[in-house]
Amino acid sequence: MRILAIDYGDARTGLAVSDATGTIAGEAWVVYEKNPAVLAKLIAQEAAAREVQRIVVGYPRNMDGTSGFRAQKSEDLIALLKSECDIDIIPWDERMTTMSANRILTEAGKRGQKRKKTIDAVAAALILESYLLSL
Repeated sequence: MRILAIDYGDARTGLAVSDATGTIAGEAWVVYEKNPAVLAKLIAQEAAAREVQRIVVGYPRNMDGTSGFRAQKSEDLIALLKSECDIDIIPWDERMTTMSANRILTEAGKRGQKRKKTIDAVAAALILESYLLSL
């Protein structure tokens, strides 16, 4: 089962897709789109093109486990995605993924613009890895 993970952002959204067996994270990339409805359409197209059977959307919780403003934005994106595609969509706790992505990029020597262009893709890959490890 191929799985697509999403790290949703206001201007940039990271996407990562697993291999066909749903075992490891594969390709990761960034989509630049500010309009949530257009973004949902683009994600649905990517999912169809890659024959994705499940979508995992990063669901940002506060450190105390409560949901905040960003979590509502993820819920809104999930609703838009459900209207665009008939794929199982799961919200997934993404606490600490951006911090972990920053650490990974720092260790890899990525700074400034290089980091900004890839951090969301790395965060999506971390969300996907977390989900895959839970299976």
